[in-house]
Order: sequence, then C-alpha cells, then structure tokens
Amino acid sequence: MNGSRAADLIARDRQHVWHPYGPMPGRTEPYLVESASGVRLKLADGRELIDGMSSWWAAIHGYRHPALDAALAEQAGRMSHVMFGGLTHEPAIELATTLVELAPDGLEHVFLCDSGSISVEVAIKMALQAQLALGHPGRRKLATWRGGYHGDTFHPMSVCDPVGGMHALWSGVLPAQIFAGPPPVEFDEAYAAELVAMVEQHADEIAAVIVEPVVQGAGGMRFHHPEYLRVLRDVTAAHGVFLIFDEIATGFGRTGEFFAAGHAGVSPDILCVGKALTGGYLTLAATLCTPHLAAAISAGQGGGLAHGPTFMGNPLACAVALTSLRLLSSGAWRDQVRLIEIGLRTGLEPLRGAAGIADVRVKGAIGVVQLDHDVDIAKATAAAVEVGVWLRPFRDLIYAMPPYVTDPDDVARITAGIAAAAAAT
Repeated sequence: MNGSRAADLIARDRQHVWHPYGPMPGRTEPYLVESASGVRLKLADGRELIDGMSSWWAAIHGYRHPALDAALAEQAGRMSHVMFGGLTHEPAIELATTLVELAPDGLEHVFLCDSGSISVEVAIKMALQAQLALGHPGRRKLATWRGGYHGDTFHPMSVCDPVGGMHALWSGVLPAQIFAGPPPVEFDEAYAAELVAMVEQHADEIAAVIVEPVVQGAGGMRFHHPEYLRVLRDVTAAHGVFLIFDEIATGFGRTGEFFAAGHAGVSPDILCVGKALTGGYLTLAATLCTPHLAAAISAGQGGGLAHGPTFMGNPLACAVALTSLRLLSSGAWRDQVRLIEIGLRTGLEPLRGAAGIADVRVKGAIGVVQLDHDVDIAKATAAAVEVGVWLRPFRDLIYAMPPYVTDPDDVARITAGIAAAAAAT
C-alpha cells in the first residue's frame, strides 16, 4: 500500500471510526493492517508483526488457514445467511452436535448467538427463566467472585469486578449482584468455605453462580486452583442454584485442557463459548445447557427462551466453526499448547524479580507479566512493534495468547516483545 493511500485511510479512521475502550477521536494512532497470514500481520508500511494476541484470543489456527478459507468459500457458494426462526440448516445442526460431543457431560442443548457477551446474556436469561418456571421467583440475583470479566452488555457487566473492573462507571445503574473475594492461586480451605457460605446464605435469591474456570481473562489475567470449581459444583447442586461456566476465553484448548472445566472434572449447568469457536474468522458464540434446565424453560411462562438474534445460527459462521473444531479434533493442539507453554515460561521467567515487575505467570498458551504500575500502552506497544511483535497491554498487564500454530522461534520473539514492552513503560 502506498504512503498516500495509507495516510488517507488513517485520517478517515481518526475522523469516523470509534475504536474499543477509547475516546473519539483516539489519543493514539492505530497500526494499519494490510493483510495477515499464518501468525503474522502485515502492516501497510510493509512491516510484519508476529501476532501475540490471536486477535483477542480467537485466531487459534492463525490467518488464512486453507481449511477455514475453503469452508468459508464453499458455504458462501450455497448460502451466506438464512433466518433461524422456523428454518434450520446443516452447518448449524452439525456444529451443535459436535459441540455437545466435545462439551462436559450433561450439556445437550445448544443456543447459537452472536458474541461472547451475548452468550452470557443468554445464559443469564436461561437461569432466570428456569428458576421462575421451577417456582422460585425470588431467585433473581447472580453470584460470582471478584476479578472476573464476562462482557460489555448490561447483565454481563453486572458480574464483572465491581471495583477494579472496567465497568465501575456503571455503578448504581447495573443490577447489584453478590460477590465473594477473588479466588486464590492455591487451594485455601477458608476461601472454599467463603464460597460455600455465599451460596448457602443467599440461596433463596440466587438464580445462578457464574465464573470463569481456572483463568480469569480481561478482569486481570489471574489463575486459580481448579478445586474451587468442584466446591461451587457441590454447593450449587445442593441448593438448586445453577452453575454457569464462562469459557469464552478458556475454551478450545487455551489452558491445556479442551475446556478449562476439565482441570476439575466437573460439568456446569450452562456453558458459554465464543472467541476461538470460529478460529477467529467470524463472530459466533454458543450457550449450552442441560436437559433439566431446557425442560423447565420450555414448560414455563412463555413456552421457550425469550431470545432470538437476527443472525443466530449464521451458516457461514457455523460452517467455519465446524471446520475449526475438526482441525482441533486431530489432537495436535495439545502438543502445540504444551510447546507454547514451555516457550513462554523459558522466555518470561528471567523477568521475575526485575525492577517494575510484580509477577510472572504462565498457564497453557497464556503468558502474563504483571507490573507494579499501570502500563503506558502507547510506549509498551511501540516497543513490542520494534521487536516485530503485536501485543495489546492493559492496566498493569503485558501478556500474550498466541495462535496455537506459533513455532518456538516466534514464541521466543513474543517473549522478547513482552520484555521490551515492560522495559519501556
């Protein structure tokens, strides 16, 4: 792309395009991407960057994957979209069937929706409608733990961290939910007792408990002991409270298990998936639930779930998602994630204890460096770009969640980019 064309695009971007989590116009100039292939983003000025972010954790197979490209083109040759009300189609049926086969035991029904945040909205609706149908109209609240993030629409915002999260602006507007403290890294009996007490004390008003299993994502990139999931499973089941696992960030192998729930060997009543579902090609998410929950909703007031997105079950997205899941079915992702984990540990561990570094942590294909101060995002990003790496730091965190197809040399480059970003801010 020539310089004048690129400059014109950036000027119009600044004038018209509102980017996420920022003001209008933006305070910093975005990097203009011309194309992407494999694990590399090609900028308009000719530079190539290794993508350490998988495009917000979604592009697990990298870019321009031949199987995903072919699935998209083939489905477009048949139909790009058809409404899902009163109609159905093969890609949606096959995708739902495959998700049920892969999901934790007991999750047999699939509601296809637009994005991760909407899958959480749907999960919450499921829980509220089912409790009402089961004769518990007072169970209207949600419970969770501090440090979580579940999306940017209203009910999901209400179960994000109410103080340290990005939605504190909406305090007093969002529904007031019930929070335990943040989950510790190691198993702690006192904290487990806190979780049990939270559910027991509020059982008459809680419709569901919602958590991100094992890894809390955009709320702070924190890891916790999987045994807490078992504690929640036992106490919610004992009190008729539904358990929702938000695996939008952790699903499809990111933590070393296909679903993070597998680290604890437990199944929720409702499971939310998104992000990597289509391999980063198109927006699609899904909410899975148990037959018990679906039967309650279907027999209750309204006779069904009160939700129906226009692009629900989009055939293009379903076809690509199904192909992405088939790529994962080879099992190669396990070795890929393991090698990325080794590379991240090797490259990031030397930063532990360095000036300005509060913590270094790695889980599966997730590497996190936490500073003892907020990141200067512009400086940190520019420093990583100079090394040839794309990162997107936030708050006090510089982290990477690279595509699974990232080779060891590129993982080493990513860790060098993290180190450069940390040193620059």
